[in-house]
Amino acid sequence: MQHKINEYVAAQFGASIDMLENAIDFCPSEMWYQNKGLSDFWYIAYHTLFFIDFYLTESPEKFTPFKNFGSTELDPEGILPDKVFTKEELKDYIDHCRNKYKTTTENLNEDSLNTDYEFGTLKLNFFELILYNMRHVQHHTAQLNLILRQQIDSAPKWVRRSDKI
Repeated sequence: MQHKINEYVAAQFGASIDMLENAIDFCPSEMWYQNKGLSDFWYIAYHTLFFIDFYLTESPEKFTPFKNFGSTELDPEGILPDKVFTKEELKDYIDHCRNKYKTTTENLNEDSLNTDYEFGTLKLNFFELILYNMRHVQHHTAQLNLILRQQIDSAPKWVRRSDKI
């Protein structure tokens, strides 16, 4: 049964990432950066990917930022990264996150799923953290799709499940 649960969660987590990628692909270049700070399209996409990566790390202390992305997202002041990341850079980050999901979850068992994870006031076992992470992706992907609907009256279609993870 555990194998089936892992398969189903992976298919839905993957679908969440696919929908994020579709929103990134769908975004017209003139909308990517509009100098809106924390509500810029590129930033919301980056923030979402950063936390996919972060929450797929065994513990916050063991997190290493991917490539040149840094860890400004962990700053309590909410500072922006030093640069605007391109679609290509974020799509590379998506590939990294998909691979990290696979490697992180491929050997999970009941003990590792029940391992406690703490970050600030967040205290969950690792299985619940995976679900929490997926909800975070869905939340921000919906935000990006709303921005697309408001600005260009269109957005990508729903993804039911994914086999990319």
